[in-house]
Amino acid sequence: MSITAFLRPIAGLLVLGLSVASLPAAGQLLTEKQAYTHGDTLRGTMTPERTWWNLLHYHLQVRVNPTDSTFSGQNTIKYRVVRASQVMQIDLQSPMTLIRAEQDGQPLPIRTDGNAHFITLAKPQRPGRTETITVDYGGKPRVAKNAPWDGGVSWARDTDSTKSWFIATSCQGLGSSVWWPCKDHMYDEPDSMLISVTVPEPYMDVSNGQLRRVVTNADHTRTYDWAVVNPINNYGVNVNIAKYVTWNETYQGESGPLQLSFFALPKDEAAARVQFQQAKTMLRVFENWFGPYPFYKDGYKLVQVPYLGMEHQSSVTYGNKFRNGYLGRDLSRTGWGLRWDFIIVHESGHEWFANNITYKDIADMWIHESFTAYSENLYTEALFGKNAGAQYVIGTRVGIRNDRPIIGDYNVNSEGSGDMYYKGANMLHMIRQGVGNDEKWRQILRGLNKTFYHQTVTTQQIESYLIKQTGLPLKPLFDQYLRDARVPVLEYKITPEGVAYRFANCQKGFTTPIRLCLNDAGPRRIVTPSTTWQTLSQPNIKEVNVDADYYVLTKMVDL
Repeated sequence: MSITAFLRPIAGLLVLGLSVASLPAAGQLLTEKQAYTHGDTLRGTMTPERTWWNLLHYHLQVRVNPTDSTFSGQNTIKYRVVRASQVMQIDLQSPMTLIRAEQDGQPLPIRTDGNAHFITLAKPQRPGRTETITVDYGGKPRVAKNAPWDGGVSWARDTDSTKSWFIATSCQGLGSSVWWPCKDHMYDEPDSMLISVTVPEPYMDVSNGQLRRVVTNADHTRTYDWAVVNPINNYGVNVNIAKYVTWNETYQGESGPLQLSFFALPKDEAAARVQFQQAKTMLRVFENWFGPYPFYKDGYKLVQVPYLGMEHQSSVTYGNKFRNGYLGRDLSRTGWGLRWDFIIVHESGHEWFANNITYKDIADMWIHESFTAYSENLYTEALFGKNAGAQYVIGTRVGIRNDRPIIGDYNVNSEGSGDMYYKGANMLHMIRQGVGNDEKWRQILRGLNKTFYHQTVTTQQIESYLIKQTGLPLKPLFDQYLRDARVPVLEYKITPEGVAYRFANCQKGFTTPIRLCLNDAGPRRIVTPSTTWQTLSQPNIKEVNVDADYYVLTKMVDL
């Protein structure tokens, strides 16, 4: 049976929305704001106090005290002066406090405006020079309300008899400044980072990159030094604290041996050792489709946490209860989503789309989520065949709301609709149909990760790349599916001569190639409808459908 025949009813279905609890794990709640505040602008804009300096390196030192739920420490920020200026913006969210700032041993005045802190530098900042500033901070960071969507710090207890602490950070959308001071805007990443986390004995901290050393302190604490040697986005930085058991394996990948490290609670070790084996299959599939894993020097970690999971760079967090599917459910309702672990696959897919290729502005969050949701389709295809992958991505349309555009508002820290997941994935699936050559499509996806390797990007860059590499006129498709909430409807009329058709419920001038299915087992025809009527000559037509690989609704209208 063809994929078209099997899934035809879906093509004309007005789909329902997912509940908040069933959205894939990737940051704070995707909610529409009715009005923006001064604070939103300070958080979401590349302000003059941010753009005159370029991040080079963070050395974040943080002491975590579970008994009073406090974080305290220091961040040493190394930067290069791009143009002369004397005021630097550092972000740290209330109720955390920026206690002190100094440069070359000299204390500096701080003016606070909400969660933005403006530090006046005494030393002349000369273009081309490399400088360092140190900030001290402390307080009780916001407690995560519904991690990872509404994040902060999760203070949990192990469910075994020990009731040991189980602590983790998650902060996409909300911002990393919820628990540490930084330049909290996505456009600028440090080239490297050292994360030093001090925790009470006998707890372990797991953060990003490779563990360089563990220092035992006189006050019955230990400091874990994690070195990140690749650029890292701010929300990708994480702290995970528990009495972990850990083991290492090696994956022979496209760029050589890759160290895999796994961390689980002692009571879950046996289940984790089985479930976490899917990481190797994931790496094999995604390296084939997207190119080499982007962070070989930093390794790959899968870390158990007390929430669902998150794409922290080289330190992917996991809370899917060692079950296939999404907490045991299939978001596509086709059965294919129960054949693999959603969190291992989806969150690891973000290593290519989010951590390697990173949006500059959260309004372009679709770059992370559409490609990664689409990676679920490719993973299914690699394991179970092309029809299975197509069934999966088409099945996920049941979760599309069509409530608002996928691209959000710029410069105010505003993400677009949650449809960036599966509406975006189906848009990419449509583009693949237009390319019509699977090897070419694979090279385009690999080329994305090579062209924009370790970069922050805009929607315009990604659109331009896809238009150029596919050779297709994709701008109307991007405008319709990313910037408009409506799903195009193919209106058609059956006539004695054939079928007349046009697009409705869409932007003026919208056009894209689609495949028409004429009659139940009749011919398939590629046509390129527009918003004006066209006619396809074909006698004896009784039924018209759009091939289910295209996310377009159909409607028969009167002659």
